[in-house]
Amino acid sequence: MEYDWLSLQHRVQREFSRRIAAVTDWDAPTPDDEWNVRDLVAHVIEEQQWVPYLLAGETVATARKEIEPLRGDLREEWELYSFAATAAWMSTPPSTIVQLSYDSVTMTDYLREQVSDVAIHTWDLARAIGADEALDPEIVEAVWTVFEPQKDTLAASGLYAPPVPLPADAPLLHQLLAVTGRDPR
Repeated sequence: MEYDWLSLQHRVQREFSRRIAAVTDWDAPTPDDEWNVRDLVAHVIEEQQWVPYLLAGETVATARKEIEPLRGDLREEWELYSFAATAAWMSTPPSTIVQLSYDSVTMTDYLREQVSDVAIHTWDLARAIGADEALDPEIVEAVWTVFEPQKDTLAASGLYAPPVPLPADAPLLHQLLAVTGRDPR
């Protein structure tokens, strides 16, 4: 199935925005033992900060010098940088080659990666703040197409906790979370 990744990017940004609006305890723990809610949200915002620079053809090293540190209000920072990222996605041709820290990829591949990252972290944030953990089913299906072919590589990479064993008939969202080391139960 073909996915409209730009549409999914808009939708996942809205999903994250809904969760960030509900944050009341910035120090609450998250599914990632190393981050609290503030750290998680800052990570997602920082990923958005990179998008306009990298889509404009800058290298990671050059962009790193230009990216401003986050200021106080993370809700405002999210609005600013998610808007800038969305504008950059919309104005960049899909065939544009983007220099990431680990490889050169097309804009579409980078977009798929970013949608996937925000989707997973939307669930993390929802879990951390006790909000609705359900994600848009089409986002889940699309992100599964990114993670499923890499299951074994992800498990061996050390980037995530070990995969969580689930029954074969577990919902797709649970399967997605499980391959990234998250226990959805």
